[in-house]
Amino acid sequence: MALQECGLNLNSVSKELQPHGSLAFPCAGYASRHTDRPEDSIPWHWHEEIEIIYIENGQIEVKIPSQSFLLKKGDCLVINANIVHYATAVPEGSLHSLVFSPALISGKEDSVFSKKYISPLIACPAFSGYYISADSGEEVACLFRRAFEALAGDHYGFEFTVRENLSRICLFLYQKFSPQMDLPEASPNQDNLRLSRLLAYIHKHFAEPISVSDIAREAGISERECLRCFQKTIQLPPIQYLLKYRVMQGAELLLTNPSASISEIGTLCGFDSQSHFAKMFKRFYNCTPREYRNRTLKSEAAP
Repeated sequence: MALQECGLNLNSVSKELQPHGSLAFPCAGYASRHTDRPEDSIPWHWHEEIEIIYIENGQIEVKIPSQSFLLKKGDCLVINANIVHYATAVPEGSLHSLVFSPALISGKEDSVFSKKYISPLIACPAFSGYYISADSGEEVACLFRRAFEALAGDHYGFEFTVRENLSRICLFLYQKFSPQMDLPEASPNQDNLRLSRLLAYIHKHFAEPISVSDIAREAGISERECLRCFQKTIQLPPIQYLLKYRVMQGAELLLTNPSASISEIGTLCGFDSQSHFAKMFKRFYNCTPREYRNRTLKSEAAP
């Protein structure tokens, strides 16, 4: 199985829709290079699969609610299923990742692998993201590389190699988190649940004139609690996140709708005037919308 193309297709609640692998073998590998430019960042999203990220070169900052990891060459990060996450380079970096369904390891829900190991690991409230440094985690990095290279090479029997090495990583994680699994069951992290709902509202209504009050109302919380939740989890006020999301949507529309005017694009993204759109766009992209469109389309057209 060759590597899949890296790209996000998100629904209205930020869940990634792109299938990772196939029903027969639910695992996909990705290789991508990133810079600190806004268009190169990986936006906040989540999926039902576990993801393991390995840094090939440079530095990549990965954020999950309430935590941030600056990953360097050789570092790994495991992100649990259903955890919202975001990534950007600092200032450049390349990564390899494997995204796989827990069922690849556990098999049927009533199997010993599911009941004894994988289900308790996925449900462990302490396991959102686990950082493994290059200095102390060479064994895990080696397991990852074997799995990734087998998947990328698409050689006969690669499925066995991938599953074996990912199984060993999952067993390693189970051993690390088993003490927390024995504690009384904790309720899901309230901030994580709220963030998914708040982001979903913004992503669905970003083109409309929405306020902090509107966003907070969606989760049934006060404006103050909404501000606290955003600041604690993604370190951005909700309106700042809304503006950034609008601008990023605008950048995409500038390229996918080359015949539309700058003013029309701004209106579609919720800006009340072309000048406001241009001002916010330049804040994030360091150029005007027109300069961005012309430069990018010219670059893509070059042989």
